[in-house]
Formats: sequence, structure tokens, C-alpha cells
Amino acid sequence: MYNFNLPTVLSFDRKLEPSDGLMFSGNWSDVENDGNWLPIQLFERRNRAVKSNFSKEVLADEEQLQKQVAEANLSWGDDAALKHGQDTLRLNFSLRIVAGVEIPAVCNNTMFEDRFNEVVAGYMQTGIKELAERYAYNIANGRFLWRNRVGAEQIKIRVSGKCLVESLEFDAYDYSLNCTKANDEQVDKLAQVILSGLTGEERPVLKVEAFAQLGDAQRVWPSQEMVLTKGEKSRYLFELDGVAAMHCEKIGNALRTIDDWYPKFSETNKPIAIEAYGSVTQRGVAYRSSKNDFKTLLLKWLSSESSEKLSDEDKHFVVAMLIRGGVFGEGES
Repeated sequence: MYNFNLPTVLSFDRKLEPSDGLMFSGNWSDVENDGNWLPIQLFERRNRAVKSNFSKEVLADEEQLQKQVAEANLSWGDDAALKHGQDTLRLNFSLRIVAGVEIPAVCNNTMFEDRFNEVVAGYMQTGIKELAERYAYNIANGRFLWRNRVGAEQIKIRVSGKCLVESLEFDAYDYSLNCTKANDEQVDKLAQVILSGLTGEERPVLKVEAFAQLGDAQRVWPSQEMVLTKGEKSRYLFELDGVAAMHCEKIGNALRTIDDWYPKFSETNKPIAIEAYGSVTQRGVAYRSSKNDFKTLLLKWLSSESSEKLSDEDKHFVVAMLIRGGVFGEGES
């Protein structure tokens, strides 16, 4: 009988490694023409806006409220948009798929590691295809465009690489954001490439290009930078070498939005990103309790008495967390 606690030192490397994404401006008519796309550059926007947020103390004092309402709310921050005369955003990034899910990056308990290798290696023979199909689906639907996906007239996703005989193309609107899988030949081909990387049969690196027709000179949404020291500027956007960009972490979060196994999915009908406690910061909710979080399910799986009792859905969640990567030792601060 096995009865484990988590090692004091335990970590896993990410197995889906997206690059940062660069943003370009062009026209939908030039989707097939690589030469007519211009880098999107950030610019500053300064506005004299209206105040609409007040403390409770001000709201309780009519004189103070009227005084502050009359004051201008000066706004200064980064912005980005398509060029005038152009209607389409192009977002490019690469995706590397890495093998070795069944091997911890660091583990200071050999008995735990041996049992872990045994259990997860068994899953890799039967269950990993399910995850590959879900990651492929989130490339096909363009979820990684985030706000740039909303309201677009048309969205095309193109995936290429040495591992593909020919590039794959998807109409993103054919794949609902409320779903995680599709019975689709093109998605299946992409899933097979991802599967070959996760199992170590191949070492694929994919080039992903997304085209979103937003409208002439429309605003686009790069990632927002986290600024720890408050300054006069209210918003800082991400750029690389002078080109508006999206963080690799934000792209990765979209790719791993495959968790529809959490208890309240039937109420929300929305998959969430793979996180240890099912945390969704935008909603201020953690959808997984201490009974179905990553650490609890992992230890339950490794126990000889309960390993067969763990549902397939729970196994998928645990391995998706391993692919996500992270530090999980009980000795962490």
C-alpha cells in the first residue's frame, strides 16, 4: 500500500511553450500575402474624461460629490490600433510541444517519483490523446486572441511547421468558445501533431497565425503590463522591439482553457483554464475545493487503494496540470 505526502521539493516544467505574440496591421484581402503587413506600434492617448468612481465618504457628502464630479478625470496611457485604410489584425506566435510529462523536473523523494512515473506513464498510453484534442481545439477557435476576437467580422487561423505536410486553416467561428472538442478532420490532424510532441515521438514547433477582420483603423488589444510602481501614466501596454505584442503567459492561459470537468460547469457552461484550485481571477472565484484540487487528486491517484477509483476526468485534470507546470512541493513558502 502506498501512502504519500507531497515531497518537500516537487516541480514540473511546462510542456506547451508558446512564444510572445507579435501584432501586425493589414487587409483581409492580403491574408495570403506575407509582404503587405505592417508592425503595429503603440501610441499614447491623453483624454479629459469624466469621473465616475467615488469613495463612500464622498458619496455621503453632496457638496464634496458635486465638487469632484465637476473636476476632469485626466487619462494618460498606451493604446494601439490598426493603420488607417487597413481592417485586419494579424497575430503571430510559435508553439513548442515538449515531452516528459511523466518525469518531474525536480523531486527529492525517490519512492514518490517511482510511483508517479508508473502511474502517469500508464496514463500516457491511453488518456493523453484527450488533452491533445483539447489544446488543438483552442488553437482552431482563436481563443488566444482574447478581446481581439470579440465582434470580428471574420477570423482565420493558420498553423504551419516542419511537422505538417501542408498548413492547416480554420474558421475560428466554426468552433464555439463554450466547447472544448470537435469532430473535425483538421482539428484531428493538429491534435496528432501535439500528441506526437507530448509522447516524445516528434519534437514539433508550430507557427500559429491568426487573422481577425476588425474594421478600418479599429483599436486592438495587446497585453497590459503589470506596473508595480504607480506613475502618472495609467496604462502600459506590452511591446517587443517597438511592435505591439501579447504575453506568452496570456496565450498559454488560452490554450489550457480546457477544464470543463469542474463541479459547476453545468451552471456556467464555460470551460476554465487549468489551475490547481480552478481559480478564475476575472470572476474572483476558485471552482475547485480542497476535495478536487490538483494536490488532493494527485495523491489519491498515487494511492494503490484509490488509483482505480479516480475518474477519467480527474486524471485528465491532473495531467493537464503537469503539462501546465509549476512548483508544488509541501515545503514551498
